[in-house]
Amino acid sequence: MSKILIVEDNEFNRDMLSRRLSRKGFDVLVAEDGNSGIQLARTAHPDIILMDVSLPDIDGLELTRQLKADDKTRAIPIIVITAHAMVGDRQQSLEAGADDYHMKPVELAMLLTQIQGLLARAGQ
Repeated sequence: MSKILIVEDNEFNRDMLSRRLSRKGFDVLVAEDGNSGIQLARTAHPDIILMDVSLPDIDGLELTRQLKADDKTRAIPIIVITAHAMVGDRQQSLEAGADDYHMKPVELAMLLTQIQGLLARAGQ
């Protein structure tokens, strides 16, 4: 069972995504803010991280940069999940170190394809 860390401050989004992924057989961890997210990433060693951009304490892109700069978390694939849909937002996410980008509202079938692709690439 693959372990997914969801870093999302919106309770509705966090709970909805957590329930949907749990039903698909994933072991789901949740963090309500960036500080909790970075701690969980370092201690729980998730197989993949789903990262919101608009977090209350640390911007999700900055958090992605920090995780990709850390030897303990560098290899964990990160999918940025965001309502930011302006031209250049995807590119900014990838430049921050994200492995993929998904716009809200979450399209579960597409997100599952992205997750499975990254897990396969990581040898999971």
